[in-house]
Amino acid sequence: MSKVSIHKINENVPSQSENLLEILNLKTYYPVKGGFFKRTVGNVKAVDNISFDIKKGETLGLVGESGCGKSTAGRTILRLLKPTDGHIRFDGKDITKVSGKSLREIRKDMQMVFQDPYASLNPMQMIGDIIAEPIYNFSKKSKAELKIEVMDLLDKVGLPQDAYYKYAHEFSGGQRQRIGIARSLALRPKLIIADEPVSALDVSVQSQVLNLLKDLQKEFELTFLFIAHDLSVVKHMSDRIGVMYLGNMVEIADKDSLYAEPLHPYTQALISAIPSPDPRVKKERIILKGDVPSPINPPSGCPFHPRCSMAMEECSRSKPVLKEVKPSHRVACHLY
Repeated sequence: MSKVSIHKINENVPSQSENLLEILNLKTYYPVKGGFFKRTVGNVKAVDNISFDIKKGETLGLVGESGCGKSTAGRTILRLLKPTDGHIRFDGKDITKVSGKSLREIRKDMQMVFQDPYASLNPMQMIGDIIAEPIYNFSKKSKAELKIEVMDLLDKVGLPQDAYYKYAHEFSGGQRQRIGIARSLALRPKLIIADEPVSALDVSVQSQVLNLLKDLQKEFELTFLFIAHDLSVVKHMSDRIGVMYLGNMVEIADKDSLYAEPLHPYTQALISAIPSPDPRVKKERIILKGDVPSPINPPSGCPFHPRCSMAMEECSRSKPVLKEVKPSHRVACHLY
């Protein structure tokens, strides 16, 4: 097991921290099978030793190219995937290895809004039953009480109450995502992981859903891990932003610092690609060379060095550690 670099986790001691979530040296590897006996011949290092925290009531945005490990990180935190190594501390408790009834109880406080509203809803169930199911599973409320709660949730996400008796195919993509949001709120969770919640929606609908999430965050005192690849969306939603590359966290800072002065060369390239709303303002676009390396066989040293225009000899030899170079601004780069 890897050494915990921030502080030692003791799952029996309650945390007095203002952090709702603390991720320490988290790894999630997918085994690669090969040969006649299907033995493990390697690993896809989807999440490779990342650490961050989220304060209560905060939104942390997680960005990066497709395949960088964002969604895997989110699913591992929820324990939908088993972590290979590291620690997940939620609301003062280490939940890395909990299972059975203990994990089931924790799941009440951690929910997810999935990317695809077309695939995440059961087409055979009425919307009322979809939203009521988590409440039914964790309480002994009557059908009448369940219906009142579901009607209230439908109202809060901006859907008519007759949606209760309809099915998913009768709604648009934006409406289906509102149904998914209502379901995630059913148990009044503390943390919601939103995994690309608007990427499958029309641009005209995206802002409505994003504003709804912000309103619900205030009303329900929610904490968000907001996963996306659109940096404009992430800036609108987040208080702080973490940038991932090839399973690694390469930079994390508050959104204003990150957009005003990105430090990591990869972050600089991402931000240079954001279109300017004013066509008269010309931005210099940073074009990355080459392709993203394979997570099965990542480069030695810094995972970004084969594509970095500022790479030094040291970058290919040793992997940089995520360290604070400015107040509340951490970066994993040998340039600092």
